[in-house]
Amino acid sequence: MRDFSTDHHWLSLNTATVRKSEGVEQPLSVILDACARHGIRAISPWRDQVHAVGLDKIAAQVKALGLQLSGYCRGGFYPALDTKGLQDALIDTRRAIDEAKTLNAPCLVMVVGALPGALQGKALHKDIALSRAQVRDGIAASLEYANSVGMPLAIEPLHPMQAAERACVNTLEHALDLCDELDPAQTANGHVSLGVALDVYHTWWDPKLYGQIARAGKRILAFHACDWLTPTTDLLNDRGMMGDGVIEIPKIRQAVEAQGFAGFSEVEIFSSANWWKRSMDEVLQTCIERHKTAV
Repeated sequence: MRDFSTDHHWLSLNTATVRKSEGVEQPLSVILDACARHGIRAISPWRDQVHAVGLDKIAAQVKALGLQLSGYCRGGFYPALDTKGLQDALIDTRRAIDEAKTLNAPCLVMVVGALPGALQGKALHKDIALSRAQVRDGIAASLEYANSVGMPLAIEPLHPMQAAERACVNTLEHALDLCDELDPAQTANGHVSLGVALDVYHTWWDPKLYGQIARAGKRILAFHACDWLTPTTDLLNDRGMMGDGVIEIPKIRQAVEAQGFAGFSEVEIFSSANWWKRSMDEVLQTCIERHKTAV
């Protein structure tokens, strides 16, 4: 396992971590400048943050600052009630693939969606098996285009608590089953074409985790770090800083790196009651310190 204790060379910042600073929404351009100031050399931006500034402007800023991407958030959200909704999801994911390509991302992270309407507060049906079938078909359709432009797709399984609203793929095993079914050859244009984004927050609890990491092998395209607090007061927006919770982060990273993963460890923290209330510089400095001691 790589030694992170002396520097933060392999730290990437998921830009949601400092989406707000002292409670105020921050433009992505400001976040990128702050990363450069703190010597953070990689980011994983969210599409809405990119759109708010402009794709071309962000691409130019990333290049000017010498930043790399560890991923791009996000594509997917496939399930829908009708043919138009399903088609709209494919069109939007195709746009996300193009944006990821423009930004030179190593993969597009796929948060696949769940029960239509649930994210807005009222599920329009309860057939999760149907949603999972639509996800399977959606990924298959998106993969064809992604392969044609050389953009790997990384399915991110989310914790079961988010199965209704955000993703009906909830275990690493399920994500890998989809990979094996839809991409048995594993490679296209010389790279893994369909893999997984492993977020410790979503997967740490799984009794099959380490066996599935070993199964994943080269399909691990992204690794996300944060911590699970006890108690957790908000299942979406109360993630902990690494070292403040119960996840065995170094043990999981060791297993991931044993499979050959040698990319960035991406810090992704949603924290409305804590870290989003602090200054950006404080959060970034804490990320750097904890990356050395708790990742």
